[in-house]
Amino acid sequence: MSTQSSDSLSKKAASKQMKSTLKVGLVQQSVASNNKLENWTKSAEKVKQLAADGCECILLQELHSTLYFCQEEDVDAFDLAEPIPGDATAFFGELAASLNIVLVTSLFEKRGSGLYHNTAVVFDRSADIAGKYRKMHIPDDPGFYEKFYFTPGDMGFEPIQTSVGKLGVLVCWDQWYPEAARLMAMAGADILFYPTAIGWDKTDTIDEQKRQQDAWQVIQRSHAVANSVPVIVANRVGFEPSPIAGDTGIQFWGHSFIAGPQGEILAQANSSDEQLLAVELDMQRTENVKRIWPYFRDRRIDAYADLTKRWRD
Repeated sequence: MSTQSSDSLSKKAASKQMKSTLKVGLVQQSVASNNKLENWTKSAEKVKQLAADGCECILLQELHSTLYFCQEEDVDAFDLAEPIPGDATAFFGELAASLNIVLVTSLFEKRGSGLYHNTAVVFDRSADIAGKYRKMHIPDDPGFYEKFYFTPGDMGFEPIQTSVGKLGVLVCWDQWYPEAARLMAMAGADILFYPTAIGWDKTDTIDEQKRQQDAWQVIQRSHAVANSVPVIVANRVGFEPSPIAGDTGIQFWGHSFIAGPQGEILAQANSSDEQLLAVELDMQRTENVKRIWPYFRDRRIDAYADLTKRWRD
C-alpha cells in the first residue's frame, strides 16, 4: 500500500472518532399543510440557524415533510411517500453538504408498491446518505393509525457511523422500549436520537395530559441513565385537526429536549412554540460516567434469556 493511501485511510479513521465536545441541535416546529417544498424550506431555514450557531449535528422531528397523516386510514395518503433516494433525500443531502453538518431527517419511505416504512435518514457532511433506520415499533391507537401505513423495520438496531460518532437513531414509538435503546448502546451508539410526533387527545383531562407528557420524558431520560449516553428528542408542536368529522385532532405537545448521560435535562423547549435547542455536549464526561457507573459490566446476561419471549407464562 502506498504512503498516500495509508495517510488517507488514517485520516478517514481519525474522522470517525468521537469528539471530546460536540454541539448538537434540534428543530421543534409546527406543520400547516402537505406542501413538502414549503415544509422542507422552513426546516432548512431553522437548520441553517443552528449551523450558524455552531451545531455540527442536527435533528429534525418525525415525518417533518407533511402533516401527521396517520390520524385516519386513507389509501390516498400513500401518495405522500418518498422513494429513498428521492427528492427529499436530495434536498436534505444538499443542505447537509452545504452546511458541513451531520443531519438526521425523518421520511415516509416508499420502498416498493404497497410497501412503506417510517424511516430516519442520516447525512454526514455530504449529499450522500450515511445510513438509515426503519422504525421498528409501530403503534395503532385512535388518531395514531400507523400500522395501516408502516411495515415494521427490518434493519435491526444498528447505530450509524458518522464523522461525529456513532448515532443510535430510533423513531417515536421506539422511545417507549428500553430494549431498543439498550441494543443501540450495546452496538456502540455514542448518542441516542428520537425524532418524534406525539401529542394529546384534547378530550383528556389536564392531569392526564401532564401524566402522559411526564411519562414520555421520564422513559427517555431513563434510556440516558441506563446506557450512560446523551439523548436528543425532537417533537413536533401545534394543533393539527383531524380529517375525520367529529374527531378532536391532536395537540402536539412539543417539549423537545436534550438530556445528558445521567438523564439530566440540558435544554428543553416549551409545549406551544416553534423553538430551536442547541447544547454543547461534553463527550469526555459521558465516558467518565460510563467508568463510574459500569452498568454494562454488571449485567447478568446469563439470566436474561426470557427477555426474548412475548410473556413469561
